[in-house]
Amino acid sequence: MIDEGPDRMAYASAGEALDRVLHSWQSRLTQGLSPASLGLAFWDWWVHLANSPGRQAELAADGLQRWWELVAAAGGRSDPQASRLADRSPADHRFDDPDWERWPFNVLGEAFLLGEGWWREAARVPGVSAHHTDVVSFAARQLLDVASPSNGPFTNPAVIRETVRQGGANLVRGAWNFVEDSRRRWAGRPPAGAEGFVPGENVAVTPGKVVYRNRLVELIQYEPATPSVVAEPVLIVPAWIMKYYILDLSPANSLVRYLVDRGFTVFAISWHNPGSDDRDLSLDDYRAEGFMAALDAVTAIVPGLPVHAVGYCLGGTLLAIAAAAMGRDGDKRLASVTLLAAQTDFADAGELMLFIDESQVTYLEEMMWEQGYLAADQMAGAFQLLRSTDLIWSRLVGEYLLGRRPPMTDLMAWNADATRLPARMHSDYLRHLFLHNDLFEGRYDVEGRPVALADILVPICAVGTQSDHVSPWRSVYKIGLAADVPVTFVLTSGGHNAGIVSEPGHRGRSYRIATRREGEPHVAPDRWEALVPEHDGSWWPAWGDWLAEHSTEAGGAVPPPPMGAADRGYPVLGDAPGTYVRE
Repeated sequence: MIDEGPDRMAYASAGEALDRVLHSWQSRLTQGLSPASLGLAFWDWWVHLANSPGRQAELAADGLQRWWELVAAAGGRSDPQASRLADRSPADHRFDDPDWERWPFNVLGEAFLLGEGWWREAARVPGVSAHHTDVVSFAARQLLDVASPSNGPFTNPAVIRETVRQGGANLVRGAWNFVEDSRRRWAGRPPAGAEGFVPGENVAVTPGKVVYRNRLVELIQYEPATPSVVAEPVLIVPAWIMKYYILDLSPANSLVRYLVDRGFTVFAISWHNPGSDDRDLSLDDYRAEGFMAALDAVTAIVPGLPVHAVGYCLGGTLLAIAAAAMGRDGDKRLASVTLLAAQTDFADAGELMLFIDESQVTYLEEMMWEQGYLAADQMAGAFQLLRSTDLIWSRLVGEYLLGRRPPMTDLMAWNADATRLPARMHSDYLRHLFLHNDLFEGRYDVEGRPVALADILVPICAVGTQSDHVSPWRSVYKIGLAADVPVTFVLTSGGHNAGIVSEPGHRGRSYRIATRREGEPHVAPDRWEALVPEHDGSWWPAWGDWLAEHSTEAGGAVPPPPMGAADRGYPVLGDAPGTYVRE
């Protein structure tokens, strides 16, 4: 008979603690990826493949055909004009160098791409779940990337050419680059050149004051740049996954400065970088002590007027939750909601879903249990794996084999200035939003009652970016399915970060914009893209016009508000960018 008393509970707790310690140790070796999740995916694939002799025969025949095509064409590969045997993605730049068209490198490249294509087919076995198929395909791609001839010093023609031309100097520089990067990584220092971009010195320099601080946020009020301002203020809610100054980089590409120069009174949240003591901060704490506390401050400093709320990435998701709860409760302090590359429906959340299932989320929770947070490098590893060709292997070839260190930019330096995520908040986020999609399906609770996106009472502007691998634009677009208010959707060129930091004058930028009014039928995203005309340039001016149109005071010609409101409990606490951004 099993003892169900206190000893049994103690045993269970000790066993659970042992498992957590083991999994936390394992996670350091696996970059936070669950071996159980990967094993289940491959087991599902292998069992179905082993029980499908017809599929095995098809794959064997396909592999043999590819091999014979390569052998038959190898003799003619010396002709640079010979047609390619393998399809190549436009986003794959590993074989762009002209010497890849010459023998024998064209044979190596073709052989690799043919094998890569065969593995894509091999991952597709009837009966295997879509998630496991994606995981198997992803894992196979990671392993194949290691073996790509573009990564080898003796199989990459560009490396061979530069080594001969420079007498090996490129390899010497590359070795020094490797040593420097390794020393910085072990010392916990940012990458080379990042120290040239310091918040408050040459990034995050738009003049302003910190007017509120609690354990989670600092609120920055920016100084006016025009003699009169738009009446309604703007409150920016950045993601706490990174530092807020993505929206206030250098003066030339600062969205904050752009808004201030257009006559808006701008406030921005700067999030505290959590440590072990913050392990119990929840997603709702970020709503209550983050956005709602900041909104209280803004409406005290600029009383009697609604606020244009702007949320970026995870900050936009939080804003959508808060706006829905406010609408449910009759709180009318918002004038509009803008969601920048922010998802509300996580059913199609892109390649990040590769890392989201019950096994993986449980593994992450146990990994965070020891330290109380998800570390920045642990989070960065997953994002790098999603784009390993560009973010890992092409970088290693360029910096370590070719000896070319690209100049550091403000955006790159910001990207290296990562933050931690508290354990409970990250668990809430993964389980309630990614895993169960509670927000979009109306099950997400705020203060004990569920909220619905249909409760949002104000116009919405949603901005998606064309090549976003974090918040795919078709997922961002889905806010139009749930909202009962006019929704303006903007689709801009670029990725998750560069598409948002798209200042006027930035070459090669373009965007589409259209509004769905109340009562108008829904248009599928691909049809929307085909119907809406493309405009050259930055989307910022069009969005600025949208904000002005949704302001109640025509023309917006009112005197700027004071900096802070000491008589209402919001004194000036110091200069922007504050202290939290330096944590």
